[in-house]
Amino acid sequence: MVTEREDGMSVRGEVFQRRGLKLKNKHHLYLGIDGGGTKTQAILINAEKEVIGEAISGASNPLRVGIDRALSNIFAAVDLACDNANRSRSDIVSIECGLAGVRREDLRQLIRKLIIQKLRIKNVEVLTDAEIALYGTTLGKQGLVVIAGTGSVCIGQNSKGEKFSAGGWGPLAGDEGGGAGIARRALQAIAKASDGRGIPTALSEVAVEYFRAGRLEDLSVAIYAPQVDNAKIAGFARCVIETAKNGDQVAIQILKGAAEELAMAAIAVIRKLRMEKQKFPIGIVGGIFNAGNLIIDPFLALVHKIAPKAYITKPQFSPAKAAAIMALENFKKNAATNNGTGKS
Repeated sequence: MVTEREDGMSVRGEVFQRRGLKLKNKHHLYLGIDGGGTKTQAILINAEKEVIGEAISGASNPLRVGIDRALSNIFAAVDLACDNANRSRSDIVSIECGLAGVRREDLRQLIRKLIIQKLRIKNVEVLTDAEIALYGTTLGKQGLVVIAGTGSVCIGQNSKGEKFSAGGWGPLAGDEGGGAGIARRALQAIAKASDGRGIPTALSEVAVEYFRAGRLEDLSVAIYAPQVDNAKIAGFARCVIETAKNGDQVAIQILKGAAEELAMAAIAVIRKLRMEKQKFPIGIVGGIFNAGNLIIDPFLALVHKIAPKAYITKPQFSPAKAAAIMALENFKKNAATNNGTGKS
């Protein structure tokens, strides 16, 4: 039964008003995490979506660095963000954690459980890094996002709310168009050029310097050194981009091939979601897109063959900021059932 007060407000309305005021509590913080194969970014926002603190730590893709190290880097980023904001972890009431390498539901739930145990916060959701990047582009509406950082993946959502993703298979079976894939292609081109099987390229000298090989003959040893992990290999993609911008034709063709791979992923998503005739944005996220038109032009040319109304856009929010906003929105939705505290 809903009773009325003298001022006309129901008791239930008064309760929700009080809960609504809690959403504006100046001490409440909402945490977004964007974790990948190279780094983890944490962003804290308040109820007005203002960034209060942020920080970066090491990689948190559990398939690449293991669950323990991934969580350690996540918690390090959280603590640094709190320190930078001069706030306590106890002020955090909701968390949205987007990670690479968590396509399996059981893995997401395990990481969620461990985060709850460590931080003592009940409002925790673990998604893929692609999902938070998609929200940063579309805010829940129709569209795609293509991520090309250490690895690569494309995810989209149609007007019915249906989602589909392509790519994201990691360095062994995927990463085409991402940093690791570009670096592999570049190293293969260097190897072929060094013994006469391929075209000479400026990438050879660049690789010797990047991997500290001393001379080209030693590069085959340097790239297999214990300290050269997937993140180090993927980082060489930045050198490929700069070499392409300087006019090296081998590097330019490698980037063109990367663009084609990213376009194939986008086309697969568009077809699956039946969006060929729709007008929708494609957000581009990740350092590989720093190549500019060397990547974007061939990518869009292929996409336009099946979806001519698609257009490139920059995300409205970074993945980490998007995750923080999602944490805020989830907290609002859950406020009625957990009394607006978010604490376990």
